[in-house]
Amino acid sequence: MSDALIARESLRKHLLGVEAAVRGYARMWGEDEEAWGFVALVHDFDYEKYPDRENHPYRGVDILKGLGYPEWVTRAILSHADYSGVTRESRLEHTLFACDELSGFVTAAALVRPSRSILDLEASSVMKRMKDKAFARAVPREDLRKGADELGLPLDQHITNVIGFLRERADDLGIRGSL
Repeated sequence: MSDALIARESLRKHLLGVEAAVRGYARMWGEDEEAWGFVALVHDFDYEKYPDRENHPYRGVDILKGLGYPEWVTRAILSHADYSGVTRESRLEHTLFACDELSGFVTAAALVRPSRSILDLEASSVMKRMKDKAFARAVPREDLRKGADELGLPLDQHITNVIGFLRERADDLGIRGSL
């Protein structure tokens, strides 16, 4: 498989993972699951072509604006990147930020288990992995904590929630493993 195909598959799974987590919170809080899921699904759609801070997520937002998507969609996407300068205000914006890095981190934690499964993953294992600076080193641990804080949840509860939401899509995400 070429590097481009691997990168595309990785981004696809990232988007599906964030979507699953954000949809889970929308259900939990009685919000519009379809709308929230859409925002999560497209929040990084421009990343493969524009992975740099000068262009992402701005190029994607420009495309969505050109297609007539409302400001609440584009604002949420801009707000997930701290460097955009768009402060997070809505519950959707906080949720997208909180689930973005954590869904990938939880997935990585599941894949290093002997079972390669999220079905037997617990929050305590994820918290332990957070202390290992070499594990998923590109993920800023402070963002994981900050996301939980923005949701008003203890970190272990946020992790437990995300694990549960990702379990619902284990097959799509390739994290059912041998269980």
